[in-house]
Amino acid sequence: MTPIQELLNKIRWDREFGAGFFEIGYLDHIAQKIIRVPLVRIHFEEGNRFSCRLEDETGETMDIPFHRIREVYRNGQLIWRRPG
Repeated sequence: MTPIQELLNKIRWDREFGAGFFEIGYLDHIAQKIIRVPLVRIHFEEGNRFSCRLEDETGETMDIPFHRIREVYRNGQLIWRRPG
């Protein structure tokens, strides 16, 4: 299985593969469910190998550890799911 960091890098840097509308589904511990958000709302800090930053609708930001990303969708189709 492809590690999530590798898949996210491929989406970001491979123009052909990265063409499309991507969403990630992350596990929200408070809501106890997977929340899907557009990848364009996710920001990556150079050198940070453990998390990414999500900007919500109000402009607030929160860190999402990569291990909490459970699913990745491309144009509405599930392309990656964390086992378990």
